[in-house]
Amino acid sequence: MIDLYYWPTPNGHKVSIALEEMGLPYTVIPINIGQGDQFQERFLAITPNHRIPAIVDPDGPGGEPYPLFESAAILIYLAEKTGMFLPADAATRFRCIEWLMFQMGGVGPMFGQANHFISYAPERIPYAVERYTNEVGRLFNVLEKRLGQSEYLGGDYSIADMATYPWCRLHERYGVELEQLPAVDRWMQACGARPAVERGLAVMAEHRRSGPITDEERENMFGSTQYQRR
Repeated sequence: MIDLYYWPTPNGHKVSIALEEMGLPYTVIPINIGQGDQFQERFLAITPNHRIPAIVDPDGPGGEPYPLFESAAILIYLAEKTGMFLPADAATRFRCIEWLMFQMGGVGPMFGQANHFISYAPERIPYAVERYTNEVGRLFNVLEKRLGQSEYLGGDYSIADMATYPWCRLHERYGVELEQLPAVDRWMQACGARPAVERGLAVMAEHRRSGPITDEERENMFGSTQYQRR
């Protein structure tokens, strides 16, 4: 039974979706990032970067418990453990990893920054909002071009799709209209219709953020003195 250290954010959803898709049994250990759980010693022992998600596989390499952090590393690990959703053919495999890294280096950080300045920053900074929403639009156009050539990012449905979909499903938050992105729209509908995706998104759905953020939550999540000391 894999331990999943988790909170219902796009990064968390990547791994809950993957575990559901791969049929791996798991136990959810909540890490409430709004309350600062990510700074607890029990969590820091697993991930020195104090970010969700993380896992501990009791049946890791050599049959020993194996902790792992960083969502892309977790997805690759789970795909290799099960032999699922990561192509064996070298050319297709690295195409899948390429788009997984596109999510990690582009979609996640840029969408996250846009969301921060739109929703969470203590004051509205027009330059930051414009910069990051423009970059979100550019990345959606990159996806549109790719998905116009292939039904899924990594060839067949893969860990690259699992990683990217949870971020793209929040497109309205960034002012992105799918009417202008028919290939993305088609891909999102296909991903969203998968039963395992629905189950993965439903994990702790009652704790998803809604409404304005409090000063205490902002401090815990984005800029606490506790974070600076560590």
